[in-house]
Amino acid sequence: MLKSFFILCSGADSKILDDCSPGEQNKYVGIGASVFLTALMAFIAAAYALNTVFDNIWIAVFFGIVWGMLIFNLDRFIVSTIKKTGSFKSEFIQATPRIILAIIIAVVISKPLELKIFEKEINQVLLEEKNDMTLANQNQILEQYTPEITAMEKEIADLQNAVKTKETEVNNLYDIYIGEAEGRTGTKLLGKGPVYKEKREKHDAALAELQTLKETNAKKISDLETKIDQLKSDYDTQVGETQPVIDNFDGLMARIRALGKLPWLPSFFIFLLFLAVETAPIMAKLLAPKGAYDFKLDDEELAIKTHITQNKTAREGMLQTDTVMNQRLYTELESDAELYDHKRKKAKDILKLQADAFYEKQKSVL
Repeated sequence: MLKSFFILCSGADSKILDDCSPGEQNKYVGIGASVFLTALMAFIAAAYALNTVFDNIWIAVFFGIVWGMLIFNLDRFIVSTIKKTGSFKSEFIQATPRIILAIIIAVVISKPLELKIFEKEINQVLLEEKNDMTLANQNQILEQYTPEITAMEKEIADLQNAVKTKETEVNNLYDIYIGEAEGRTGTKLLGKGPVYKEKREKHDAALAELQTLKETNAKKISDLETKIDQLKSDYDTQVGETQPVIDNFDGLMARIRALGKLPWLPSFFIFLLFLAVETAPIMAKLLAPKGAYDFKLDDEELAIKTHITQNKTAREGMLQTDTVMNQRLYTELESDAELYDHKRKKAKDILKLQADAFYEKQKSVL
């Protein structure tokens, strides 16, 4: 049963192979097994690749089966359509388009398995890329808020400096009127005279202004700090909303690009392995000598071709004979008076009917 299945996979005619030797049958069993195993590997590769895309095992398995069947039919077609002619050069030229197709298939089925084999290395590359993207994303978002936050912080610093300047002024006025009272500065008269009272009043007025300035600036600073906190909260929210996009940056295309950043030599040898597997049935067919199956297949095709050629020749002869006979028949009928009179009578009747119909139509119009 397994032998029959692999012969079916090879695309060979089982009826012709039944009359061949066991060695000839085993050759096509091997070719069929190569076709089947290639399709099986294509199914595994496609299922894994699609699972990274859809993240659903059942969808991946379904489309993996479809892809495996497609590769199976293509390989079966490639092998079954290569005809043995006895000349390797002509057979290779015949198989060249099929070899190109096999290379394309090898690339397609090898890439997903490369992604699986180098999964840990790819994850490391993706982690580094995600970290870089996270920092870049944070910096880009921060650039949207930095100018406004910087302007508010500068405004807070200006308000605080205004209070400090006023405090310095009040302290200086305090030192002046105390020095006047103690006789150290100003009039240098000990006691609280008129000059002392004037300087004390100036200090008290500045102190009141300082108190008012502190209250006003404190409110302004509080409002600005609230706005800064809100902007920082908005920044954190936007970073949190965009981070999942970066965290999910591990799809098929991202993994393929990450694979391209790894050393190329291991991937190249894996590709060569799959290329060898994919082209194995074709190369086996090309390298194998022309066997009994090929001779019997040629004989059967030649018999069908000969039969069709004979039928075509017979039909052409019948057509030529029928044409000559018809020409002679109609030539003889040209001089037949009875046929002429009969046709003349019928033509006259048709003309009468046409005239009557035209008359009735014109009458109905009027």
